[in-house]
Amino acid sequence: MKLGAYTACLHDKPVADALKILRDLGLDSAEINSGGFLPAPHLPVDAIRASQDARDEYLGLFASSGVALTALNCNGNPLHPDPEVRRKHGQDVRDAIELAALLGVKRVVTMSGLPEAHAGGTAPSWTVLPWVSVYLDALDYQWNEVVIPYWKDIQARAADADVKVCIEMHPHNVVYNPATMVRLAESIDATHVGAEMDPSHLFWQGIDPVAALDSLGGLVYNAAAKDTRINEAAKINGVLDDRFGRVLPTDPDAIGLGGKDTLSRWPDNSTWDFVAVGRGHDVAFWVDFLRAVKRIDPEMAVNIEHEDQELDQLEGLSHAAKTLLEAAAAV
Repeated sequence: MKLGAYTACLHDKPVADALKILRDLGLDSAEINSGGFLPAPHLPVDAIRASQDARDEYLGLFASSGVALTALNCNGNPLHPDPEVRRKHGQDVRDAIELAALLGVKRVVTMSGLPEAHAGGTAPSWTVLPWVSVYLDALDYQWNEVVIPYWKDIQARAADADVKVCIEMHPHNVVYNPATMVRLAESIDATHVGAEMDPSHLFWQGIDPVAALDSLGGLVYNAAAKDTRINEAAKINGVLDDRFGRVLPTDPDAIGLGGKDTLSRWPDNSTWDFVAVGRGHDVAFWVDFLRAVKRIDPEMAVNIEHEDQELDQLEGLSHAAKTLLEAAAAV
């Protein structure tokens, strides 16, 4: 099993420097962004497409650092009703499959996406409790008219390239838990589309990631190490919290996510937070998690995703790596 990190949190550093940081932390795997919500400062896309020499030079950075390139990441919304976002994010998934094949990388991580509730809608619509039939109508439209056609095409492309597309089960997407992952896989006769097991979004939904791993089994192709802390405020408001703040595209701290969309401001006194591995769940949990991953595929990469707003990039990565390595030693 390889343990590493998704290098988006080191976006301000050259790729060679980012790889050295991972190696110095005792990690031996890297997941590199290739598009979607975020830019791709660590992936020279045009050069990789242009020549074998450029590809060899790029892969040489990983070989010399002792860190393997195990996945490309293009998390975004490839089904967004805004044509500007949908075109880019949808194409980014196709491009990631192509780039992965050129580099000999066997995993692409992305999200399933979320379309509008009905034809002509202008905003993504997430239906998770269809207790009135109108919501079932919305789900029927989304799955039959948008989701399945797009993902059948991705399945075909991934199979042709022999690249596994790994879907992060992420709320505000049509695939957000094991049941919806299985629904997609069965709907498209998947052989090369499966799950990325990121436990962070499962924690706050009340899902046991180890049980989810055992349930999905061989449908899991990749894993992330990202933790979540459930806060005291959840006892009052639960984990469905809409108190996020608007960040305008013109604000100095705005993070664009495609088109006019920006990353919202996290609520004060939040009901849950993303935290560095080990700050939400102890080493014993991560031992069980890694054991469950190993039961599926002993060679699977597990890459840290650092989004702890209370720790800086190196402090958070270091804490996560220490916890993960301690857990791995007990597996």
